[in-house]
Amino acid sequence: MSAAPKPIVLWAVPRSRSTAFLRIMLERGDLEVLHEPFSYLQADGHFEVAGRRVTSAVELLDVILEVNAKERRVFVKETSDYTYTPLLEDGRLYSDIVNTFMIREPRAAISSHYAMNPNATLDEYGFEYLHVIFETVRSAIGEVPLVIDGDDLVSDPEATVRAYCERVGLEFKAEAMSWDPGQRTNWRRTDRWHAEVAESSGLEAKASQRRETPDTNAHLRRVAEHHQPFYDALARHRLAG
Repeated sequence: MSAAPKPIVLWAVPRSRSTAFLRIMLERGDLEVLHEPFSYLQADGHFEVAGRRVTSAVELLDVILEVNAKERRVFVKETSDYTYTPLLEDGRLYSDIVNTFMIREPRAAISSHYAMNPNATLDEYGFEYLHVIFETVRSAIGEVPLVIDGDDLVSDPEATVRAYCERVGLEFKAEAMSWDPGQRTNWRRTDRWHAEVAESSGLEAKASQRRETPDTNAHLRRVAEHHQPFYDALARHRLAG
């Protein structure tokens, strides 16, 4: 009997369109999909998964691996606006998990983040810490992890998702590329951040909303300049569909 495929974690910079990607994974119907469980755990001190209430990152990883082994493959979407020191110190993250990454051009991601949270700290924009996680994974596994770009996801959805699935050992399901609009219980706690995905029925590039950008806001310009090198370092490895 062959071993179960490893759980997949998508580490994403905030506002990279990662929830839209998660929506595709939900629509497949063959995965146990967890939305930002380690972030929720840090914010609330607990997280409910598989009927269990966990209170630490190590315990949460225990349950993810157990569900993956006994029930069905787990897909986790997580963001880099929190730090995950205990998790990154657990060797199972590298030996027992497929770690993948998602980026987006910083000026657009930062403008979108600022529109949702104008009080965000420099670290909360997430590019620098995503790069830390990426380099930690790369060092631990001895190879370059998979990186996708949120702009590629909307400009060429099928090619990007198909290539991602091939790399992580998932069957590509064309029917998962569209869905019925509506909020999901998976992200109820943070649903205001995911209104566009909830209102959508698939992936499409939309005209930019009127909002502050690095061109109009000196603070955002400094934030973008700080994070650009970390994006550039990750973008060199991004998946081509």
